[in-house]
Amino acid sequence: MVEIKTLDEYPLIDKPRRVMKYVLIWCSQGTATVVVDEKELTLRPHQVLTITSGQVHFFTQRNQAAGFILEFTLDFFCKNDHDIELIFHNGLFCHFDMNEVINVTHHSAMETQLQCIREELQRKPYQYLISIHARIELMLVEINRAKVERGDEIWKPEALFLKFLELVRANFEHHYSLSQLAEMLGTTEAKLTEQAKLYAGKTAQNVMYGLIASEAKRLLTYHAYSVKEVAYRLGFNDPFYFSNFFKKHTRLSPKAYQRKYAL
Repeated sequence: MVEIKTLDEYPLIDKPRRVMKYVLIWCSQGTATVVVDEKELTLRPHQVLTITSGQVHFFTQRNQAAGFILEFTLDFFCKNDHDIELIFHNGLFCHFDMNEVINVTHHSAMETQLQCIREELQRKPYQYLISIHARIELMLVEINRAKVERGDEIWKPEALFLKFLELVRANFEHHYSLSQLAEMLGTTEAKLTEQAKLYAGKTAQNVMYGLIASEAKRLLTYHAYSVKEVAYRLGFNDPFYFSNFFKKHTRLSPKAYQRKYAL
C-alpha cells in the first residue's frame, strides 16, 4: 500500500525492478544515476524523480548518495477525482515516459514530510494512513510548485482521461476496444478522443497504441519473454500481427529490440 526506505536500506537497488506502485526517489546528498525504461537520469542534492507504476527502473551509479524511496499504490492515494488529477498534474507519474529530474527549491519541506512518513509507518499511530496521504499530497504540491517556478507550462488533465489511461494499463491482456473502454468508463469514444487530443495531442486510439507498445518493450526487455508470449500477454491472437504492430510503433522488430535492449 505505502512503503518508505532510505537508499541504503533498499534491497537489490541496483537490479532492474518493476513494481505496480508509484515510486518517488528523493536525493538529499551525493548523486545517483537511475535508468527508467530506456532513459538515464542523474539525481543531485534536493532533486526528485517520479516513476510511474509498472516502469522498469534501476540504479547504475551512486556516489555517496543519501535519500529516500517512497512507494505507494494507486488505490492508496487516489480516493477521488482530485487525487487522481493531482498525482498526474504537470506530468508527475505520467504514463507517457515523461520522467524527469526536478529540483525542489524548498527542499526542507520535502525532507520533513519524508521523515514524518517514515516515523508514521514505524509507529503506526491512530489514523496514520490519513496523515501519510496528506503528507504525500503536500509533497506533490511542492514538486508542482517547483516546476511552475522554473517556467514549465501547467499540464492538468481531467480525471476521466487519467482513468482511461489507468484502465488501458490495467487490462492489456484483454485487448479491449476503444468502444468497450468508453462503455466501462460511462462515456463515449468521441469524448475520450476529445480528451486525448486535448491532453496528449493524439487520438484516444493512438494513445492506447502507445501504451501497448511501451508495455511490450518492458515485457521484451525486463521479463525477456518470447515474442509469442508477449503477443498473448497483450491480447494479440496472432504473434505475426503483433510483430507488425510493434515494428510500426518502434521501427524495430520485437526480436531486434530485445537483442538491443534486453537487461
